[in-house]
Amino acid sequence: MNRTLQLFSYTLWTAFAALGGTLIITGSLYLYLSPKLPSVESLRETKLQTPLRIYSQDSQLIGEFGEKRRTPISFSDMPPLYISALLSAEDDRFYSHGGVDIAGLLRAASQLITAGEIKTGGSTITMQVARNFFLTRKQTFTRKFNEILLALRIEDELSKEEILTLYANKIYQGNRAYGIEAAAQVYYGQSIRDLSLAQLAMIAGLPKAPSAYNPIANPDRALIRRNWILKRMLDLHHINHEAYALARAEPVTANYHGYKLELNAPYVSEIARKEILDMIGQGAYMDGYRVYTTINSQLQLSAKNAVQSGLIAYDSRHGYRGPENQILEKDSWSSVLGEVPAYGNLIPAIVAQVNTQSLSIQLASGDSLEITWENGLKGLRRFNSPNSRSAAIQSAEELFTVGDLIRVRQLDDNWQLGQLPKAQAAIVALNPQNGGIQALVGGFDFYQSNFNRITQAERQPGSNFKPFIYTTALENGFTTASIINDAPVVFDDKLLENTWRPENDGGKFYGPTRFREALYRSRNLISIRILRSLGINQAIDGLQRFGFDGSVLPRDLSLALGSHAVTPLKIATGYAILANGGYRVEPYLIDRIEDTEGNIVYQAAPLTVCHTCDQTLATTENNDITNNEAVQLEQEIVAPEALSQMDDLNTELGVTQAPPALPTDEEQPIEPSLEKLQLPVAPRIIEPRVAYLIDSILKDVIQKGTGRRARVLERSDIGGKTGTTNGPRDAWFSGYSPHIAATAWLGFDENQLLGRGEYGGSAALPIWIDFMRTALAGKKDIIRPQPEGIVMVRIDPNTGLRVGPEHANAIFEIFRKEHVPAMASSDPFTTNNKTSSGGARPEDLF
Repeated sequence: MNRTLQLFSYTLWTAFAALGGTLIITGSLYLYLSPKLPSVESLRETKLQTPLRIYSQDSQLIGEFGEKRRTPISFSDMPPLYISALLSAEDDRFYSHGGVDIAGLLRAASQLITAGEIKTGGSTITMQVARNFFLTRKQTFTRKFNEILLALRIEDELSKEEILTLYANKIYQGNRAYGIEAAAQVYYGQSIRDLSLAQLAMIAGLPKAPSAYNPIANPDRALIRRNWILKRMLDLHHINHEAYALARAEPVTANYHGYKLELNAPYVSEIARKEILDMIGQGAYMDGYRVYTTINSQLQLSAKNAVQSGLIAYDSRHGYRGPENQILEKDSWSSVLGEVPAYGNLIPAIVAQVNTQSLSIQLASGDSLEITWENGLKGLRRFNSPNSRSAAIQSAEELFTVGDLIRVRQLDDNWQLGQLPKAQAAIVALNPQNGGIQALVGGFDFYQSNFNRITQAERQPGSNFKPFIYTTALENGFTTASIINDAPVVFDDKLLENTWRPENDGGKFYGPTRFREALYRSRNLISIRILRSLGINQAIDGLQRFGFDGSVLPRDLSLALGSHAVTPLKIATGYAILANGGYRVEPYLIDRIEDTEGNIVYQAAPLTVCHTCDQTLATTENNDITNNEAVQLEQEIVAPEALSQMDDLNTELGVTQAPPALPTDEEQPIEPSLEKLQLPVAPRIIEPRVAYLIDSILKDVIQKGTGRRARVLERSDIGGKTGTTNGPRDAWFSGYSPHIAATAWLGFDENQLLGRGEYGGSAALPIWIDFMRTALAGKKDIIRPQPEGIVMVRIDPNTGLRVGPEHANAIFEIFRKEHVPAMASSDPFTTNNKTSSGGARPEDLF
């Protein structure tokens, strides 16, 4: 008996000693570790590593950059069934414990002993939050003790909803996905709110072992884990038997889904990414910035389609170059096609059968389709060379054999033959009022070639450059009726190395020609003479105001023909200045940057046109006009309302010279209050009357010049200019309305020949037209207001001199008041100075 009491007493004292020791050790550890633990309050301010996202102006996602894919969501956005699945898998007593679940720890230990695997986990959700946010995953007693202490603190300071939200947005889910929303997007291509019960259970099973239970890499193990979670949900009464049975019968449907972009604009997102990286640094990829660009999603889509359609049209004019490859083993067709990427709207296919007037093809999906003679083969030619075209085929068997790897595209319900263009094209559109880039496409397909031809390619603009020279000439004494001789010239210029004999397109010369006609008909020799008269230095001074770098411009007369290399963005910027009436704007892409809380951390402040802010430029009185001439001139100035009675005088041009009219308030471009927005005012760089004159000439390019194809748009407020370089090698068209300015380019990266007949007006202009058809849809014509000091008088079209009402062949022309030409002193119709042949003796200018 005494021995029993002694043993009991010893055991009791030992237990007390052990308990006391444990309490002392625990208390000591708490006193030692507690001050070193991080503040739980910081969890509320935690910035999760979130990728950089790029958006259009209208909030369409166009790019996402970052090591981790994460889209944080709020507790209210979490499906209740997901929460039930998660707690069933990880912590079914979450709402009843205080951060540490003793029963759960004992259950985990039991599972480890009996099954060799812990299925429900020994750590609570709160403990996992503590570990994921503050601690490492290193298995040590100290780390586990810290985890427990932090879990208790977290439960004391945060609500259950806050803890679940932190967990759901932080946890790694495999395939670079962090958080449940990113996981839903990666595995199912949908938001977590749109997933089925089976899919939610699959997502809930990932945190324990994202690789082992990855439904893409390990679908069998993932299925076992999912079904176990569903059974747990049933046992815990979160779902009924019917829901359990339906979910359990659902197959594994997970597949990898890349970034789900809402707008295809990779050239834009790459420019924005680089700019943000320069502004913020590498942290931009992790801090969740939302970058809003100036891109209009509708215009961007139109620009992409216009570039792709324009290139396919150019390519088809020159013939079919043959299949990309030959795949003889039919069993491998599907696998081969699965590895060949689609570019633009051209998808790979293999010819399965060749008939006389049709092709049977197989797609990567295994589907079989037919390309008929009428919808893709009729008129098809074999490619010969850029300058020669073969006869159209009479049978599909002339070009195709079974096993040919080809490209096809779908148009409505029909499938047509295609091929990847070897040429490239690009387009950029700016808001003339502030330079904002509204659309930008740098090539046929970014994933085929990420070289951005809008910002990186420097090409000769050819005649596309002439309006800037002509504007400078108008500012320095030339008028719209100045007569310049279009005759052959020979240059022996050291800067040009060899003797240079420039020509007009077609080799013809037209004799004395008015300034206006010289530009809208794009006469090369006249442009050279204008530049020579103007002087290189004075011309470059004027060009620098348009934003061109004077240090790289050639200081020779080839400048008149656009011989220097420049990016399409530079050209488009110059045309935006012409479009807005002569105000200097700069292109910009990033409108604002927001942090994860929606706070604006950067807001662009572009130079913005304010037509009512700058009234300082007054017209100049012309002291060369005598008082008598001034009275006579006033009598000859035609009132706009009288022009309708005088249309018959425009016999040479055959078009009505419509009077300038002031736009109504409804027609005026919307002009923001710059003072209210605190935006800098764009400086005027072109005198208002000169801007008006050059605009009227560029509109003539559309109405009766090299840009006549654009008349299909049926607008009176558009102007522009074609451009073609020697070869031809580059095709350009730049044009504008007061609403938008755009530049389109087409050519080869390797500077190859485009081929006979491929000019700015035939190769680039159709791209511009397709784009502008969308850009101007629903927008009213805006008639540019006539500035003070502009007069309209009758002139002799052959001499450019002023004539009276009795002159039968007179036309109307507009001038700055002080530059109105002198009155003709004799009958100008006794001779005709124009020639149309190239046989005149060249004039040696040097």
